[in-house]
Amino acid sequence: MHEEPSAPARTTAPHPTSCPAPPPAGHSATTTERGSFCLARCTCGWVGPARRSRDRARADAAEHLAAS
Repeated sequence: MHEEPSAPARTTAPHPTSCPAPPPAGHSATTTERGSFCLARCTCGWVGPARRSRDRARADAAEHLAAS
C-alpha cells in the first residue's frame, strides 16, 4: 500500500503593510452578472464595462476604488 506523505502544517504570515487601504467612505464595489457578462458596480453610481472575464471585472472595480 502506498501512502502519501503528510503535508507540512500551514502557518499564517503576518499581514503585510503593502496591502491596499480600504475603500473611501461611500465606495463599495461589487460585481454582478448579466447573462454571460460580468460588470463591476460601485455604490457611488460608477459602472464598469461589461466583461466576459470575471477577473477583469474585479480588476476594474479595484482600479476604480484605487482611483477614488
